[in-house]
Amino acid sequence: MAVNKLHVKKGDLVQVMVGKDKGKQGKVARVFTDKNRLTVENLNIVKRHTRPSQMNQEGGIVEKEAAMAASNVLLVCSACNQPARTGVRVLADGTKARFCKKCNEIVDK
Repeated sequence: MAVNKLHVKKGDLVQVMVGKDKGKQGKVARVFTDKNRLTVENLNIVKRHTRPSQMNQEGGIVEKEAAMAASNVLLVCSACNQPARTGVRVLADGTKARFCKKCNEIVDK
């Protein structure tokens, strides 16, 4: 099976463009490349009703971050501080790096 490459990586600062958290920014916590989804810290919070178990003695309502589609977020460029689409450029030494399509600066450090 081919590996899908996403435009964001773990630790990137992203802005949500669609949904209940539209306009909010946060860091990418986890990336699920096989499903094209990701979780963002403290965004897309859902309530999960859990039963008492060995791990969780009390049970009750637990709030957690739910995964969202990767297409619903844009990477925030560190140079221009705006959400922007990114492209991939091959550098002189042969490595690949992401670049901001607004300011044309390299995003990867």
